[in-house]
Amino acid sequence: MCGRARCTLRADDVPRACGVDNGSVRTVQMDRYRPSFNVSPGFYMPVVHREEGNGGQETVLHCMKWGLIPSFTKKTEKPDHYKMFNARSESISEKASFRRLLPKNRCIVAVEGFYEWKKDGSKKQPYYVHFKDDRSLVFAALYDSWKNSEGEVLHTFTIVTTSCSSSLKLLHDRMPVILGDKSSIDAWLNGSTSSGFNTLLKPYEDPDLVWYPVTPAMGKQSFDGPECIKEIQLKTEENNLISKFFSKKKSDNEEETHMQIKSSPEESCHTDPSKSVKEEEENTDLPTDSKEKRSGKSDISSLLPGEAEKCGTKREYEELVSDTMPSVDKIGKLEMSPPKKKGNIKTAGDKQPTLLSYFGRKN
Repeated sequence: MCGRARCTLRADDVPRACGVDNGSVRTVQMDRYRPSFNVSPGFYMPVVHREEGNGGQETVLHCMKWGLIPSFTKKTEKPDHYKMFNARSESISEKASFRRLLPKNRCIVAVEGFYEWKKDGSKKQPYYVHFKDDRSLVFAALYDSWKNSEGEVLHTFTIVTTSCSSSLKLLHDRMPVILGDKSSIDAWLNGSTSSGFNTLLKPYEDPDLVWYPVTPAMGKQSFDGPECIKEIQLKTEENNLISKFFSKKKSDNEEETHMQIKSSPEESCHTDPSKSVKEEEENTDLPTDSKEKRSGKSDISSLLPGEAEKCGTKREYEELVSDTMPSVDKIGKLEMSPPKKKGNIKTAGDKQPTLLSYFGRKN
C-alpha cells in the first residue's frame, strides 16, 4: 500500500461503517477529524478499537494520527509518521514495534477507498481502489500511544498489509488487510494472540473490489476534493499499436510509389518538366537537322539547293502557298532570313532554295 486513502465519512457514520452500534460507542478527540479525499500519513483519521472498562469491554471511536510512533520512542525525538504507516502481516509477530500490540492494541480503520500506483517505466499512474457498491472498506490496524518531552500524549496507528490479491497484482504486490464482514471484524477486535488471527491476514479475493485510473495530480498532498477520485482515460497500448501500424503502412506505400516512379524511364521523362528539348539535344549525337525536327521547328532556309526546280516556277509556288496557308495577306510577307553557315548548307548568295523546293521534295 502506498499510503494514500479517501476518508470522507461523517463522524457519525464511522461506527456503522465498522459494523458497530452507535449507541454503545465512546468518542475521543473526534473534533480533530477532517474528512478528506486525499489522506496521507500524519493526518488524523477515525479509528475504532475496544478496551476494558468498569462495565467490561467498550467500543471507542478515537481520532488518531496515521503513522505509528512506538511508545518506547525517545521523548525528544521528532515523530516520523512515514516510518511505520504500514505493518507487514508476515512479520508483526516478530518485530518488537508490533508484537507487543497484538494482544490488546488492535483496531480497525474505515475508508471509502485507497490509492495505488502502477509503475509504467519511469512513470507511475495512480488508481483508485474501492468496492463496486461504494460501501466502506475496513482495514485491520494496530495502535499505540507515545508521550513527548512536554508531556503531550500522541495516539497513532499503522495499517496491516498482506500480499496482493490475484487481480490487484496488476497494480502492486501489496495491499491492506480488508476485513470483509462483521465476523472477521469482531474476530480481529476481540481476538488474542492464541485465537488464530493469522487466518484473517490474507488477501481480499472477492470480485467486488474494483479500481480505475485517476489524475496524477492527487500525488500532491495539497490536492484534495472530488477530482481525486474522478476517472480518467488512458491511452491504451492497443491504440498505440494501431496508430504505429497505419503510420508504417502509409510510409511503405509512399516508398513503393517512389520506387515505381524511379524505376520507370518513360514516366520519369514525362514527369520531369525541368528537362528541356535543348538539353536533350545537347546530350545526343543526332545531326542538327534531326534535332530541329524533334524540337518542332521547320526552317525552310535549311533546304538543299536544287529542290526548287523539282516544284516548278515561282508562280506555281505562290498558288500552292495560297491554297495551303490561309490569309497570307494578313500575316504579311514571309521574310526569309539568311541561314547560319552549317556544314555544306548554302547562303542566300548561293541561290537559297525556297519553300516551293521543300514541297517539291515531298512529292
